[in-house]
Amino acid sequence: MSTKTIVVTRPSGQARQLIEVLTRAIEASGVGKRSLPEILSLPLLTIVPKSGEHLMDHIAAVLSDADLVIFVSPNAIESVMRLLERDWQDFSKKIIPIGVMGGSSHLALKNHGIGLEENPTPIIIPKNNENWDSEGLWQELQALQWNWQKKKVVIFKGEGGRDWLADTLTKAGAAVEAISTYSRVPLDLDNPAWHLVREMDLSKSLWLLTSSEAVRYLGAVMKDQFIQNLNAASALCPHHNIADAAESIGFGEVFTSEPGDEALIKSTLAWLTI
Repeated sequence: MSTKTIVVTRPSGQARQLIEVLTRAIEASGVGKRSLPEILSLPLLTIVPKSGEHLMDHIAAVLSDADLVIFVSPNAIESVMRLLERDWQDFSKKIIPIGVMGGSSHLALKNHGIGLEENPTPIIIPKNNENWDSEGLWQELQALQWNWQKKKVVIFKGEGGRDWLADTLTKAGAAVEAISTYSRVPLDLDNPAWHLVREMDLSKSLWLLTSSEAVRYLGAVMKDQFIQNLNAASALCPHHNIADAAESIGFGEVFTSEPGDEALIKSTLAWLTI
C-alpha cells in the first residue's frame, strides 16, 4: 500500500469528480513524485432522490406563489430539477429569486441554465467563500431589507439536517415551507470499501469530510465494527460544524479548510508535504 491514503467520503458521483480533479492536482504539483498517495472512495451516504406525482404536483403548486426559494445543496437542486423537468421560470408568473449557500450549488444552477436566462434569475449567495453556509446566506438575505412578514419562502432539502435557516426565517416573520426532496442512505456494512479501511494505516490517512451526518455515521460504524479507532487519523473539513463532528468521533488531528473544492484540494496538497 502506498505511503499515504486520502479517503474521499462523498457520494459516489461527487467523489468521482473530486478524485479526478485531486489526482490531476497531485500529479501537477509534484508532491507525489516519490510515492503517489492512494485515493480511496468511501461513499458514507448515497443520495436517493424522491419521486412521485404527488410530490411533483405539490412542488409546482408551492412555487406558483413563492417569493424566494432556497436550495440547501447541489443534491437538492438536482433532485428538484430531475423531478420537475421544466425550466425554472415556467413555475411562476414572476421570476423567483434563488438562495444558495456555496459555489457548488451556484454551479449546479448554471448547469441547468438558471441565472443565465435572457432575464436572469437572481441568485443570492454569500460573497466570500469563508461564509458559504446557512449563516452566510442569512446575512445576504438580511441585506435585501425585505419585509419578511409578507414573504413566502420555500426551502428544498434532504431528510433531516439542520433547520437553523428555516427557524431563523420563521422568527423573522416569513411563511416558510421546507420540502424534503431526497434521502441519504448509509453505506452498507458489507460494502468492500470497509475492508480497505481495515487494511489501511490510519496514521498515514487523511479523510476528506464534507457532511456532518456522514461523519456521525462513520463514528457509529467505527465504534461498532472496528477494533482500531480514528485517533491516529487526520481529517480535513470545509466547515467548523463538520470539524466539531470529526473531533467528537475521535479523529486525532482535524484540519479546517475554506469551503469549496479548490480550497479542499489546496489543503490536501499541503498535508501531503508534511
